[in-house]
Amino acid sequence: MRTYKVVTYGCQMNVHDSERLSGLLEEAGYAKAAQDADPDLVVFNTCAVRENADNKLYGNLGRLAPVKQQHRGMQIAVGGCLAQKDRDTIVRKAPWVDVVFGTHNIGHLPALLERARVEEQAQVEILESLETFPSTLPTRRESAYAAWVAISVGCNNTCTFCIVPALRGKEEDRRPGDILAEVEALVAEGVVEVTLLGQNVNSYGSDLGDREAFSKLLRACGGVEGLERVRFTSPHPRDFTDDVIAAMAGTPNVMHQLHMPLQSGSDTVLKAMRRSYRQARYLEIIRKVREAMPDAAISTDIIVGFPGETDEDFEQTLHVVREARFTNAFTFQYSKRPGTPAAEMDGQIPKAVVQERYDRLIALQEEISWEENKKQVGRRLEILVAEGEGKKDDRTARLSGRAPDNRLVHFTRPSEPVRPGDMVTVEITYAAPHHLLAEGAPIAVRRTRAGDAWERRQAAPAAKPAGVMLGLPTIGAPVPVAAPAGPGCGCD
Repeated sequence: MRTYKVVTYGCQMNVHDSERLSGLLEEAGYAKAAQDADPDLVVFNTCAVRENADNKLYGNLGRLAPVKQQHRGMQIAVGGCLAQKDRDTIVRKAPWVDVVFGTHNIGHLPALLERARVEEQAQVEILESLETFPSTLPTRRESAYAAWVAISVGCNNTCTFCIVPALRGKEEDRRPGDILAEVEALVAEGVVEVTLLGQNVNSYGSDLGDREAFSKLLRACGGVEGLERVRFTSPHPRDFTDDVIAAMAGTPNVMHQLHMPLQSGSDTVLKAMRRSYRQARYLEIIRKVREAMPDAAISTDIIVGFPGETDEDFEQTLHVVREARFTNAFTFQYSKRPGTPAAEMDGQIPKAVVQERYDRLIALQEEISWEENKKQVGRRLEILVAEGEGKKDDRTARLSGRAPDNRLVHFTRPSEPVRPGDMVTVEITYAAPHHLLAEGAPIAVRRTRAGDAWERRQAAPAAKPAGVMLGLPTIGAPVPVAAPAGPGCGCD
């Protein structure tokens, strides 16, 4: 049995695609490689949003070249957004790569690997449009208690800094019934938390002719018995409507957590970015969310140093950060990406200026994050226990998990057994900028079906992923979503 390893760069959509790649490979007879073993196949699922993703890929490919020479029969495949963009460039730069495939044909990977092996020649296949919705493919999820559920693929926006719409294609929505069928099937297997996933989730319904389709989907998830937590990422401020806020506030299992990319607080820069909202609109959404859900934790994405950004433009970004009081922010220095309109714009900002602004933004956000987290001290929160052993120090062993609003919490290990997927009620005793701490014995432990599912997974780790027919839900072992809601793919 040949072994494989999938290496993922970039956004949650790539993580979700990697689940499908793993499922396809296991259905084709591959087995996941042990962590310390050289696999027979390495698959890189790539990102094209930021330059460091390119550098990581080609650096890793270079390190694999001598390994492949010594490992007879080893194959290397490169897929995802960078593969869609660079195509033949990858094989030219790294001729030891066996397969290059794009974002629209991940289902072809096993056949391409076999063809490369038989023909002893690199296979490059890049389709220009989606052939099969990824959620109809087999899946190997890494978690038994939490799952991504894709509601759409592609993006209809034309942000000047982002190449993703050209690589992922126009938005295509799944039917609501298919989404709910997948959610219900996952819950039946023990999943207690799902994250609805799309490049722009709250434009969901544009294909269906229903402007309120996303809020209706959130409310429908509220009717799934046994589903305890619903999240979504990432929305776009342009499409964020009052009915979505009402659905969040009025559906008990939809968490009061929102990741809404800002990118810039300057109206001038937002216009140059081709972002179809302005500072006042963004802050009004924040106000409405907080009015409906005072406990909401809001995070964002911000780009520093976009071409033409002046000191006053940057001060406007700092102003929004102060007003919005984000729980945390994913901050990026502008990265010039070939193929985007922004790459050709005048006014590219010197690196030293970008770095100075970036450092100021980080310092401000750290201060706000700490202040907001301190407000949680003394509160009792129910924590979804995450995979792994958590932090350990000389005094006590700690586990980790996520609060309902997705804050990371480290807590003292209970005296009774607790499993990933179980719920532990704790009292917060300390706050840091990026996590909360609950020292002392937990108040309560609730063993869940998700914990039972995790135990079953440990007893049968080699279970084969389920294959499904076109249009039916994919059933598997879900990926953890106990990570912070990160940037969608930088284009949100």
